[in-house]
Amino acid sequence: MKCLVIEDDPEASRYVRRALQEALYAVTVCDSGFDALRYIAEDSWDLLILERQLPGGMDGLAIVRKLRELGKTTPVLVVSTLSSPDERVRGLRDGADDYLPKPFVISELLARVEALRRRHEAKYDSPLLRVADLTLDLRGFRVTRGTAPIALQPREFRLLAYLMRHEGQVVTRTMLLDAIWGHQLVAANDVIDVQISRLRSKVDRGFSPTLIHTVRGVGYILAHPSNR
Repeated sequence: MKCLVIEDDPEASRYVRRALQEALYAVTVCDSGFDALRYIAEDSWDLLILERQLPGGMDGLAIVRKLRELGKTTPVLVVSTLSSPDERVRGLRDGADDYLPKPFVISELLARVEALRRRHEAKYDSPLLRVADLTLDLRGFRVTRGTAPIALQPREFRLLAYLMRHEGQVVTRTMLLDAIWGHQLVAANDVIDVQISRLRSKVDRGFSPTLIHTVRGVGYILAHPSNR
């Protein structure tokens, strides 16, 4: 799932981003309500996690209302210190799907995210991702090429899942940096290239056709050659 986290507290956003990425979600973070409005207008998302009290005096519920005005049914989880029953009811009436008071433990946030995913999983009705004879089992943490099992490290697994979810689309290094490494400074372009090279050696070497391709100067694409 592609998640937009709208949170102006850097520590909180890092905390949430890391947990979601470890659960194999692609995460984008913004700290401004105005940026969030631009993101939801210009792109589609599978989940929004939204702090209500944002810079500039914007109530995050304005973002929820705008999302619904655009006709988008994206699940929204509001997180806020405004946690009285009246505030929670207001959030749900304004279009949020769930409301989690702060402070929270990350296990509860993930459980609520999973519950929202189950409600809106028509697009993700199977835990299996398939491209040609490559299969990735999100729940069983297994990868096979044909009948051959492929052993991947956790970060390699997340990287392959991201590429497969974007089958046929060019994925830039910046997208990978944001989704897999969370913009850690250590993850420079050469680190990404090394990880892709290692993934290729496991997924493509000795198999046909080759599925992971370089788009010179841009990034990578995972696709059957006939679909490129």
